[in-house]
Amino acid sequence: MHSLDLNLLTALDALLEEGSVLGAAQRLHLSPPAMSRTLGRIRRATGDAILVRTGRTMTATPYAVRVRADVHRLVQEARALLAPDADADPATIARTFTLRFHDAITAAVGPGLLAAVRARAPGVRLRFLAEAGADTSDLRHGRVDAEIGSTEPERPEIRGELLGRAERVVAVPARWRGKSLTLRRYTTVPHVIVSRRGRLRDPLDDALEALGLARATVAAAPTVDAALALAAAIGAAVTVPDRMTADALARHGMRRLPLPLDAPPVPVVLSWHQRNDTDRAHAWLRTVLREQVAAALG
Repeated sequence: MHSLDLNLLTALDALLEEGSVLGAAQRLHLSPPAMSRTLGRIRRATGDAILVRTGRTMTATPYAVRVRADVHRLVQEARALLAPDADADPATIARTFTLRFHDAITAAVGPGLLAAVRARAPGVRLRFLAEAGADTSDLRHGRVDAEIGSTEPERPEIRGELLGRAERVVAVPARWRGKSLTLRRYTTVPHVIVSRRGRLRDPLDDALEALGLARATVAAAPTVDAALALAAAIGAAVTVPDRMTADALARHGMRRLPLPLDAPPVPVVLSWHQRNDTDRAHAWLRTVLREQVAAALG
């Protein structure tokens, strides 16, 4: 035991989470050859291959799968043990956080978040990114610190916390008469759908289809703001999350009407990688994010 290198635990944790030498090397800021040598040391120490090649990918051995949770727990406990006992003082944090939000959340939460950070942690900078057109591994690789969207994370190493739910409303041009939409009119007026991937239908269309109905969708736009601009130009409707889009509706001369369809509210989910569970600066940022989302949801 006197020759045991505890740094191997950190490397083993990264290898098991990333499932590849290259991914682990990127996370630990090592070269791939250096990471390969470290894997060799781990194999000699454990007497197990840890990762074996299957085609173009690497697969964890049964032993590696069995110890994965224990390894991660030990690494997290070691980090917590060596960290200062006191909570991070926001005034002393000097760090840049990269955040990826749905555009409606950036518009609704971003200003308050930035103001709170400037007031409490002037050494913190925020980098806001738009949602990607496809699922990414940016949280996993540390390229993004936190995401807020509408879906729970699928990967076990990504934490997900439901911060609230936003009711759906229908944004229509202010010149439209009436204080409500019938389901019949909702399905006959032209619609613009918000889709970062350019899809021309969403779960609301599935609900309508179950009733034997369909929307008259004429376009898809990647952001709420773009969808509202298109809808205002041609007199179309856009179904959007309530409260978080109030300012955008006002900018585009749109108003909101109740959705004439029984549909669940949109979840607002905060996601981050489990490596940041005990990072005090990251934990502080998550607290501020919770506060600002709660304020935006009313």
